[in-house]
Amino acid sequence: MLLWSLLLVLAPVGVQSDWLSISMPQRVYEGDHLDIRCTGKKNGDIKRLKYFKDGSHIATYSSASSYTISNARFSDSGSYFCKADRKFFLFIDTTEETRSMWLNVQELFPAPGLTASPLQPIEGSSVTLSCNTWLPSDRSTTQLRYSFFKDGHTLQSEWTSPKFTISAIWKEDSGNYWCEAMTASHSVLKRSQRSYIDVERIPVSQVSMEIQSPGDWGIEGQSLVLVCSVAKGTGLIMYSWHREDTKESVGRKSQHSQRAELEIAPVRESHAGGYYCTADNSYGLVQSAVVTVTVKVPVLDPVLSINVPGVLPFIGDVVELQCEDKRASPPVLYWFYHENITLGNTSAPSGGKGAFKLTLTAGHSGNYACEADNGWGRKRSEVVPLNVTEPPPKVRLVNGPHHCEGRVEVEQEGRWGTVCDDGWDMKDVAVVCRELGCGAAKHTPIAMLYPPVVDEALPVLIQVALCNGTEKTLAECDQVEPFDCGHDEDAGAVCEAVLPSTS
Repeated sequence: MLLWSLLLVLAPVGVQSDWLSISMPQRVYEGDHLDIRCTGKKNGDIKRLKYFKDGSHIATYSSASSYTISNARFSDSGSYFCKADRKFFLFIDTTEETRSMWLNVQELFPAPGLTASPLQPIEGSSVTLSCNTWLPSDRSTTQLRYSFFKDGHTLQSEWTSPKFTISAIWKEDSGNYWCEAMTASHSVLKRSQRSYIDVERIPVSQVSMEIQSPGDWGIEGQSLVLVCSVAKGTGLIMYSWHREDTKESVGRKSQHSQRAELEIAPVRESHAGGYYCTADNSYGLVQSAVVTVTVKVPVLDPVLSINVPGVLPFIGDVVELQCEDKRASPPVLYWFYHENITLGNTSAPSGGKGAFKLTLTAGHSGNYACEADNGWGRKRSEVVPLNVTEPPPKVRLVNGPHHCEGRVEVEQEGRWGTVCDDGWDMKDVAVVCRELGCGAAKHTPIAMLYPPVVDEALPVLIQVALCNGTEKTLAECDQVEPFDCGHDEDAGAVCEAVLPSTS
């Protein structure tokens, strides 16, 4: 009984001793995971372990255990110690206490500062936002993530770079911006102060308009682009195109660009005229100078016509081939073809018809066509056929027993008349017989032998025919115009008749 009392007196109660010790990391940063350990010389004897911070009890364990701080904060800084109830002797317990140890939780990185470059951006330019902070040298490998915000809207979330670039910023992008820096484990997050970015808008000036088309004109059926541009001006610009004569708007566009295009397709001839454009970015409308749009009409439907001197085309006639596309814009180049063989070409600098003259031979019968081109593609006309025949004789023998005998009459310039018998001889008759396709010349009778008498209205066309007898037609002979010959001196001719062949 005396021994038991002595042990109770000698057992230490709540004093610091070397039996129980406390340990913790020497350097701790916010967001760290750390363990504060209290261990005894014989942990198995510990029945109850208590942890204290700044003198206040914070945790109790029924055996030797660590006190864990999963995400260190500045508020975790303080003085820590432990108390342990352990078995002392048989059924006697005692209380051990550690010395106090100071925990200092350090800042991992300061709250970031947001900067913008440039500080006062102009509309349409790029802006780089920087979320600036830094890590201590012994934590330089810690991975941070950056997020950027504007007026409550997320611009970029958990970006690996501390910089974020807005490729083109506009007036309506003015506002409050801020950023957040956060560890990859999400253990520490800090936000910057808000920074106001004011985007400057430049009013439009020096508005101009141009035609974007080959040759600076429109081509009917194709497209034409009217380009409106400003030398200066930022932001959302309203472009509008107008006809000069009616002031009517022909198109509008709003875009963040110093250049806008209006396409007119397909172009019609009615689109020709003066045009201008306007531009406005809310600082006032500015108008361009007037630009004249010319519309060229390509060749579409050339038409070939053949003009002959009379009703029918005869050998020896001079015919005129005419090709025309009535709507084609000048200058127009025309080509003429006979059976796809080129005859020639001609130009119409001021538009209208192109003509080509041709003296007909027997070989000119066939199909004719023309082509027209004014720079936007050739077009060919429909085929026009032409049948060239021998011309009818310009001499006849009338009132005789057959067509190879009678009074001599000739045709000149579409009218018929008689021939005076002055100098009329067998050479002249031979030419008449040859022209009529009759036989040999036989006589040179007077026309009075072939009544009735000629109407006085019928003129005497030849006074003297000076044939040498070898000519094919009487018209080829030299002739003396009439001066004193009447119908009582009209000449006649007798040729051998050529009878139709019988089979």
